[in-house]
Order: sequence, then structure tokens, then C-alpha cells
Amino acid sequence: MEYTTLGSTGMKVSRICLGCMSFGTGREWMLEPEESEELIERAIDLGINFFDTANVYSTGESEEILGDALAGYDRDSQVVATKVFGEMDPDNPNASGLSRKAIEQELEASLDRLGMDTIDLYQTHRWDYNTPIEETLRALDDAVRRGQVRYIGTSSMWAHQLAEAVHTSDALSLERFATMQNHYNVLYREEEREMLPLCENEDIGVIPWSPLARGVATRPHEEIESTTRGQTDQYLEQMSYLQGGGEAINERIQELADEKGVSMGQISLAWLLHKDWVDAPIVGTTSVEHLEDAVEALEIDLSDSEMEYIEEPYEPLPVAGHE
Repeated sequence: MEYTTLGSTGMKVSRICLGCMSFGTGREWMLEPEESEELIERAIDLGINFFDTANVYSTGESEEILGDALAGYDRDSQVVATKVFGEMDPDNPNASGLSRKAIEQELEASLDRLGMDTIDLYQTHRWDYNTPIEETLRALDDAVRRGQVRYIGTSSMWAHQLAEAVHTSDALSLERFATMQNHYNVLYREEEREMLPLCENEDIGVIPWSPLARGVATRPHEEIESTTRGQTDQYLEQMSYLQGGGEAINERIQELADEKGVSMGQISLAWLLHKDWVDAPIVGTTSVEHLEDAVEALEIDLSDSEMEYIEEPYEPLPVAGHE
């Protein structure tokens, strides 16, 4: 396993982060607790120390499963990230969003489910158009000062919104967003236009979600709909991975994978790991074998010409993932 410093925090994380959205009962393809814990245990064996979940993943089940699995290990050796924003109770209008009330009550609930006193990285899951960013940042800053949170981060938004948040933190001497968890992979590169240069300029760590394009970058494009996830993942319909040059990129990934004797997923992940502005892709999986493949991708070297060959067919796509 390789480790890197997360943004400007000084905190060391594995270059592969285990995404925990697949833990629970929210979707047909998700894992029961026993299977989830087996995956977490194997991740630790492989040297992964960075785990990302969210309060809305299976309405808290993911946090509970992760907390139970990590309880048998040295807490100080693990880096745990979770998120706040999404609706947790349809009957409670204050159980979503980024108001002070929502943040404080949802933070307490996440800590309780995780069985922890402190969350290493607490992230806003999306931009809240109904709450001033100053209120959100003051609530998060207070959480850091109380010792409930070590660092704060954020997720998909427009670059001008992140710039506003950074400016507000600096102007008011509040805790800054240390990380950006954004939508970025070999088939979706719109973040390269503004968001990633902004993060690089502000020394904000980048931990992309969907690094394998919800599985589209792991198998020939004509096979996508034959998988359980391809048939049931509602979010796939919102993405445009195979539009424009997507099919050609998919075919070139397959070609390079065959040449090197590795999987398509490993080539796709290696491409992302070769990008200097990426700290640790968040890899979600339901298989120990796929997790092991992801870690092995760290050993794959792609030349500049191979990187260019993969990228050449790319065409602009509709922005996806901010809402």
C-alpha cells in the first residue's frame, strides 16, 4: 500500500479509500453486515486505512456497519470520513440540509452510529442553496473546536461555490474545507476545467467518487446492462459515460488491459492514480476480489503516451453529480 498526505492536513491516508455506500440494504446489489465486515477486514489487511461513508447510505446502516467493524481495531490507525446533507427523516424538515440545527443533530447521530468520539473528516455532501455558507462553516468550525471533528471537507459543487466557501473561511478565520470529494474518472473529466485547478491552487485534497464510472470503466460497454447494477442502478441513467467518445475510451481501456494482462478496472484506476491532483480515489466494491484488484492497480505504470491514448477520444459531457 502507498500512503499520501491528504491535502494540506498533514494526515496520512492510503492511496485507495474504501467507499462504504455498498454496505446495508438500500439497493439490491448491496452487502449484508457480515459480508461488509469481511470486506472491511480485508481492506485493513491490504493496508487501507481510509474509509468513507455518509449518514444517508442505507439511512445510517453503513455508518453502523463500519463502526462495528472498526471497533476491533486500533482507532488511531484508521481515518474515518462521513457526510451530512441528505434527507434522513422525511417527516422532519430539519433532518436534511446544512443549517446549524441539521449539522449538529446529524453529527451527533453519526458519532453514535459509528461508536466514535471524533470523526476524522466530516464532509458536506452537496451545496445547500437554502442556508448561507457562513452559517454552515460556523457550525462546522464549532464542531472542530469541540473536538467532534478533526477536518472538514465537501463534495460535488460548482467551482465558484467552493471559491465562495474558501473566501468566507479565510475572511472570518473559520475552518477551511480541506478536501473535495468530486465526480471524476476516465469517462467523466469535466472537473478538469475549473474545479481541479482550483483545488490544486488552494491545496485542497481531492478524493474522487465513482472512480470506475459506476462500473462502466470495468467491462466492455456492450456488457454493462447485463450486470445487476447495470439493471438496477438508477444513477447510471443520469450519467453520460458512453456518450461522445466514451465507447472509444472504453475500448482503448480494454485494449491496454489485454496488452498488460490486467483488468479494465485496474487500467481505469491506474489512470486516475497517475493524476497529480488526485490524493485517493474512493473505491466502492461488493467483492473482496475487486478490492484486491484495486490495490494492485497501484503497481501499474502507464506511460505518457498510454495516458494520451486513453484520453484522446474524450469529448465534453453534460455536468453530472452536483445535485
